[in-house]
Amino acid sequence: MKLAVIGAGWAGMAAAVQATRDGHRVTVFEAARTLGGRARAVPGTLPDGRKVTLDNGQHILIGAYTDSLRLMRLVGVDPDVALLRLPLTLRFPDGAGLQLPHTRLLPTPLDAFVGIARARGWPLGARGSLLREALRWQMTGFQCGPALSVAQLCERLALPVRQELIEPLCVSALNTPAEQASAQVFLRVLQDALFGVPGGSHLLLPRQDLSAIFPTAAASWLQQHGGTVQAGTRVMQLRAAGTHWQLDGQPFDAVLLAASASESARLLMEYAPDAPDSIANSLTTWTATAQALRYEAITTVYAWGNGASLPAPMLALRSSVAAPAQFVFDRGQLGGPAGLLAFVVSASDTEREVLQAQVLAQAGTQLGLALQPVQTVVEKRATFACTPGLQRPPPTIAPGLLACGDYVAGPYPATLEGAVRSGLQAASCLQHSKG
Repeated sequence: MKLAVIGAGWAGMAAAVQATRDGHRVTVFEAARTLGGRARAVPGTLPDGRKVTLDNGQHILIGAYTDSLRLMRLVGVDPDVALLRLPLTLRFPDGAGLQLPHTRLLPTPLDAFVGIARARGWPLGARGSLLREALRWQMTGFQCGPALSVAQLCERLALPVRQELIEPLCVSALNTPAEQASAQVFLRVLQDALFGVPGGSHLLLPRQDLSAIFPTAAASWLQQHGGTVQAGTRVMQLRAAGTHWQLDGQPFDAVLLAASASESARLLMEYAPDAPDSIANSLTTWTATAQALRYEAITTVYAWGNGASLPAPMLALRSSVAAPAQFVFDRGQLGGPAGLLAFVVSASDTEREVLQAQVLAQAGTQLGLALQPVQTVVEKRATFACTPGLQRPPPTIAPGLLACGDYVAGPYPATLEGAVRSGLQAASCLQHSKG
C-alpha cells in the first residue's frame, strides 16, 4: 500500500517503521521541524551563555518497555549507550525509600520482594503491608474493578508506603493523582515492571536527547528503506476518494493518524459533514470520544548551579503544594553539562512562573542547592487523565483510516511504550486489512 502517517512522534514513527517492514510505501508528515512529538529535543541556553540541548519534558523508560527497546535496536540505536540502566530506585535525598537490588541474579519478582523488605525509613509493619498487597495483586492476576482508583486499591497500605512509593509511582507512570487514577491501568504497569520480564523494573534514563534515541534514527532508517519524512509539513485536509484517501489532494491507499488527539479530531471534524454516509457516523463517533478526553500537564524546570550535583542520577522529592516537584534528575550524570538539573512536576496545574519559583525554593530546602533557572517547559496536554473506566478512541476509524498514539485504546497509560505499542497495533490492523 501507499501509506501516509500524519505525525512523527513515537507512535507515528513506530507505525511507519513496522509498516515499511511489512512492505508498504510510507510517507510521514510532521507539522514541526523537530521529530518526536511530546518527547523531543528543544534548544536551551545556560546562564553562562553555553548552548545546550534539552527535552520538552524529562522522560524515562523502564526495562519492561520491550517494544520500544526492540525498535530502537532495529533503527540503529544501542540502548546500552543511549540509556543508563539502573535498578528501580525511589530514594529521597535523606536516603529513605525503595531501591531494588543491583544484582541480576535474583529472578523476577524475587528482586522486588527483596527490595521491599530492605526499604529504608519504613517501619517493619509498613514493609509487611506492601509485601502482603503485592502478593495479593499477583494472586488475583493484577485485576480489579474498572471503577477503582489507585488510592482505593492501596488504602490498606501503611501511610509511609502510600506517600513515598505509591503516590510518586502513580503520578510518574499515569500522570494522574492517586485519588483520580485508574487502579486497573496502574496494576498493569506494576505487573509488567515488577512481575514481567527480567529487568522489567529497571530505570532507563536517557543519555541522549529524546529525538535522537528513537524518532530521528527511525526517520533515517525509514529513508534508507524507501520511505519519506516531510518535517515542517502540516496536513490541512483529509478526504475519502472511493476506496482511497487524499491528504491535501495527494492520493494514498491508507492513512494513519498519529498526531495528537486534538489535531486528529480537527481533521476528522472538518471532513465529517461532507463524508459519505457509510463513514460519516464513524468519523463523528471517534471524534467525540477523542474530544471528551481530559488532559494533565507536566512541567519540567531546568536549573543550573556551578558545581551542583546529586548523589544519584535521579532522586525522588517530597512533594507538596508549595514544593511541587516529585523527581529531580542530574543531567550532568546523563551526558549533559555538569550542574544542570531537571525537576519534574507531574499533573501540574500552576502557572509557569509560580512553579519555577517554587521548585527553585524546593531545591534549596530539600537539596541544599542554590540554582539559577535555565528554562521551564510546560506541556499543557502532556497526557490524558488516566481515570477509572475511561473510554479511549479505538485504533480503527474507517476502512483504510486508522489512529495511533498513547491516547488510543489500550492497556497502557500515556507513556513512550504506550505510544510505540499503539503504533505497532495500527500497523498490524493495516496488515490484517490488506490480507
